[in-house]
Amino acid sequence: MENIPYSELQLGTSARFSKRLTEEDLVLFAKISGDVNPVHLDEAFARETPFKGRIAHGMWTGSVISAAVATVLPGPGTIYLQQNLQFRRPVRPGDEITVTLSVTGKLDDAKRHVTLDCQVHNQEGELVAKGDARVIAPEQKVRLEKPELPAIRIG
Repeated sequence: MENIPYSELQLGTSARFSKRLTEEDLVLFAKISGDVNPVHLDEAFARETPFKGRIAHGMWTGSVISAAVATVLPGPGTIYLQQNLQFRRPVRPGDEITVTLSVTGKLDDAKRHVTLDCQVHNQEGELVAKGDARVIAPEQKVRLEKPELPAIRIG
């Protein structure tokens, strides 16, 4: 992983990050967050909703935006300050979403505040979420190995 420090960021700098929603992700997100709304976990219940099936937690999509900010733009060392987010379409188990981040402003050189446009599309190219974020960009260039996370088993 390599960041882009504040001094190197330009208006329009952009990056992408993708992640597929697995069944394990859905269950683990429910466990970690405590959000056990049956629209996420119970297929029979979810079929009776306007979505006609299970959907991801909206904040799972938000967490993928966070992963994009933390790992690609600006990357390691970035500090989140604010996120505005509108959910436009459901994300379903098996969907792959792609976050596109674009620098829209450098607001405060002393504090290294940066604004980002955030667009999230599914594998069909449909917009599933959009918004903007405000972050503190890293001051210095960093290059790190992506950590190897332990396997997690649901059981």
